[in-house]
Amino acid sequence: MDLLDKLAILSDAAKYDAACTSSGARRGFRAGMIGNTSSSIAGCCHSFSADGRCVTLLKVLMSNACIYDCKYCVNRRSNDTRRASFTPRELAELTIGFYRRNYIEGLFLSSGVLRDPDYTTEQMIRALRLLREEYRFNGYIHAKAIPGTSPELIYQLGLLADRLSVNVELPSEAGLRLLAPEKHRADIFRPMLQIRERHAESKAELVKYRHAPRFAPAGQSTQMIVGATGDSDRHILHLTESLYERYRLKRVFFSAYVPVTEHALLPSRDTKPPLLREHRLYQADWLLRFYGFRAEELLDEQQPDFDPLLDPKCNWALRHMEYFPVEVMTADYEMLLRVPGIGVTGARRIVSARRVSHLSFADLKKMGIVLKRAQFFILCCGKSRDGLRFSASTLLPQLVQIERGELPPEQAQQISLFDAG
Repeated sequence: MDLLDKLAILSDAAKYDAACTSSGARRGFRAGMIGNTSSSIAGCCHSFSADGRCVTLLKVLMSNACIYDCKYCVNRRSNDTRRASFTPRELAELTIGFYRRNYIEGLFLSSGVLRDPDYTTEQMIRALRLLREEYRFNGYIHAKAIPGTSPELIYQLGLLADRLSVNVELPSEAGLRLLAPEKHRADIFRPMLQIRERHAESKAELVKYRHAPRFAPAGQSTQMIVGATGDSDRHILHLTESLYERYRLKRVFFSAYVPVTEHALLPSRDTKPPLLREHRLYQADWLLRFYGFRAEELLDEQQPDFDPLLDPKCNWALRHMEYFPVEVMTADYEMLLRVPGIGVTGARRIVSARRVSHLSFADLKKMGIVLKRAQFFILCCGKSRDGLRFSASTLLPQLVQIERGELPPEQAQQISLFDAG
């Protein structure tokens, strides 16, 4: 099998891995080396850098052969598919060749499990060592740490890669036992804990010693499949919050399950991937990371799944109308973040601008506030928006129309949320 055939097979096999994001690492120019990684250029497939450019990684598997038989995985050992594996030299030459042609800005490397986790990781380490030491590649590398790998090999991998990730895959242990009985959650969380501790130690050493080895400077991430099992959004969100707090993850990625095979324990191949559910989880993840929300605020036992009609923030506001309307001239930053239509940048602009002048709805619009949502939940100097009359009973259907993009802003202004009656 020639190299292009291998590339076609192993890049296609990697398409279900959604853990792609800008790196967050800084690896500046170094004499005698090729490439660099900084916040302005580092990134991955279908992502955008800080200066607005779309940047890509070569996203491949070391091998799509696997000793495991996970029922949801296209690369499981029982699946009748073409198998291929790169040698470390082939992968290194392919990566540096693509980089020199300006096709890519880095590498995203994962793999099926060949023989055992340690052997597979050793192959990945050899490829990355060739890139870093022989080809002097100084660009971004994201490597997948394989559960069950020995701590010594995880450490070596982290010294060569900018970011590591260990996939949770399924949200619950029951789901893992059902669909991937050969895998164990302890093997997944053990390397996560090691990466967190090694990353913290590396940062502390860099404070003392400028040239100390850097271990996974861009931290770690993970991915879980949504829709392959019956786990609720509430369970997934609580797990996500726990991963951020316990393991200091940079990102948790959600991947809507794509039916690739027929099995009695899996959704039918005719079932559409739950892409809207994936989207709602990403919205909620954003609220956890940047807006100060807790998982228990967004979902509870009475509402274990997100509303497909409204985004999580708007849904929370409708269930907590006792906090609204919010006066933009006096509300604190944390409360402004909870107003639908006001984001992190908008809240900062409001707090800064109101120190020197009274704000009007026109001012808010100039700041980038999404007034077609926010107007129902705010007051400016004690007044609602001109012409805004409303009743609570009509708010939900109108917000749903706005969510769908069916309601022009001028029509939305005719509805009022807080009528005198």
